[in-house]
Amino acid sequence: MRFEKLLSPGKIGSMELKNRFVVPPMGTNFGTYDGMVTDRMIEYYRARARGGFGLIIIEVTAVDPHGKAVLNEVGLWNDEQIEGFTKLMDAIHEEGGKVLVQLHHCGRQTAPPYIFNLTPEAPSKVACPALNVIPDEMSNERVWQLIDQFGDAAVRAKKAGADGVEVHGAHGYIIAQFMSPHANKRYDEFGGDFEGRMKFPREVFRNIRKKVGDDFVMTFRFGWDEKVHGGRTLEESCNVARMAEEEGVDAIHISVMTYASMQYMSAAPEMPQGFNQFPTKVIKEAVNIPVISVGRYSPFSAEGALRQGCADFISFGRASIAAPDIPNLVKEGRTDEIAPCISCTQSCLGYLNAGGSVSCLINPVTGHEAEYDFTPAGTKKKVLVVGSGPAGLQAAWNAARRGHDVTLAEKTGHFGGQFRLASIPPTKQDIATAIKYYLTMCKKYGVKCLLNTEVNEEFLKEFNADAIILATGGKPACPPIEGIDGPRVTTAQEILDNNVNPGQTVLVVGGGMTGVETADYMGEHGKAVTILEMRPDIALDEAPTPRAFLMPRLADRGIQKIVNATVKKFNEDGVVYEQYGEEKTIGGFDTIVLAMGVKPYNPLEEAAKKVCGQVCVIGDANDPGPANKATEAGLAAALAL
Repeated sequence: MRFEKLLSPGKIGSMELKNRFVVPPMGTNFGTYDGMVTDRMIEYYRARARGGFGLIIIEVTAVDPHGKAVLNEVGLWNDEQIEGFTKLMDAIHEEGGKVLVQLHHCGRQTAPPYIFNLTPEAPSKVACPALNVIPDEMSNERVWQLIDQFGDAAVRAKKAGADGVEVHGAHGYIIAQFMSPHANKRYDEFGGDFEGRMKFPREVFRNIRKKVGDDFVMTFRFGWDEKVHGGRTLEESCNVARMAEEEGVDAIHISVMTYASMQYMSAAPEMPQGFNQFPTKVIKEAVNIPVISVGRYSPFSAEGALRQGCADFISFGRASIAAPDIPNLVKEGRTDEIAPCISCTQSCLGYLNAGGSVSCLINPVTGHEAEYDFTPAGTKKKVLVVGSGPAGLQAAWNAARRGHDVTLAEKTGHFGGQFRLASIPPTKQDIATAIKYYLTMCKKYGVKCLLNTEVNEEFLKEFNADAIILATGGKPACPPIEGIDGPRVTTAQEILDNNVNPGQTVLVVGGGMTGVETADYMGEHGKAVTILEMRPDIALDEAPTPRAFLMPRLADRGIQKIVNATVKKFNEDGVVYEQYGEEKTIGGFDTIVLAMGVKPYNPLEEAAKKVCGQVCVIGDANDPGPANKATEAGLAAALAL
């Protein structure tokens, strides 16, 4: 497929862009608590500029310390912050990219620990439904002061060398709050009807233009739909776009959602690629300025959106977290080498929401760009990697990338290990693209990949490796409970591998991610499924974004759940379990599926250490956990050789 539109030059205001690839603003938590740019942040953005993105929009940048939504959000609320931004702007420009700084104030969508223990402020004294922190209502005087702060921050961005600024009016933050009937209950000049709700962004645009001039680029990001009851929808958003154009905005950047509908921001695989493109097209038809679209784009869906007139530029959000070099690879015809985003959110939103910083399950180099050294190893080693799950695949190709002679041995007829099975349930198909990517990289760097190869002590002796990486994975946990080996009992892995065709009625014992996604798969095939879980609810280890789509889907399939229940005994067609101190029995099931966790499977470590001085055990073989921990361990093992 040709990518003529994506690779063509474009223009926003006075800014000439070499292509249509955009890195949108995404919080990374790479700054400091007091809003300073760090070297780690600079290297993260430098990598994406080096990767060929025509435009990079720096993440949320607070115009006031009261306005942080990310713990270590950078800011431009005082002149001391200009120096760090200057270094950041210079780094991006040195690599050939253009850069905007997104000016931001979170309003009610924050909590006191993020904002120096202050109380959040908002247009109205109405809490964010997701955070439930009651904000202070801003006085009219304070509103005008904040408008001035947006303009002052734009001046600082210009002094730092930015090519322009983006005004953040999306995702339920303060400008979105002023524009939204869901959040804005004011009846003064900044509330009420459409004109009143638009006054705040109008005045922000005017203040910025007055202070930085007409030749400094200003874009506006806002959502076409807030996805909350009583919020702003597409119909009104067309008028928002026209208002922005009237006020001198050079381009609009269309997103969706608020914190109360977070699942639409970093959307799950349930959402199709480019899911915002056609609402964006409606808005594009309402204005005469360029439009940027975002929403699970690949180069293929992005080229299609551009050709269909849905947008002028495409933002690659989490895709650019996974693959900083997408534009260069597209230009060179190497799309098979693009690390795919599988929309898992484990290492991007997952780490961020836990107070950490952004990385990527598929590409754990993300966020550590200056830390890892991929220069050729001083001594070339003969390396054996046993097991082709995510840990083994990551270790194999990165070891070969550093110049080692690598053989990957897989005992089954399929690569991918548990990752392959994880791609089977509904909406999990993107995981298969990750396996394909890893195998592509193995082939590129010369890894010898062997299927149907069972490694034993004799094999290890004959192979005579300089280093052995054991990524033999895990096995389903089968605790010593009476009747667990009964004829109707099987495992989630056997179901997903289609080695067992379950009966019409199924009991799944274990309501974690594996059990629930297996239940979803069987429910799709018309099975009547009940999940029994010892914790207070099911799918508690599922990332929040995919869980928001998964739970309603389970309900639609009629899947039942029994929680706070501990199995005491397996009967022929059911189980005896204890719940709230009472013993109960449930039966009548054709099939009982175990999803009670994973235990390490590591049969080769002792034998490996007898024949090799460097042995490393990684992934579930060492410590069962989520896939991002496996890929991180695989990368670490490769770099330690």
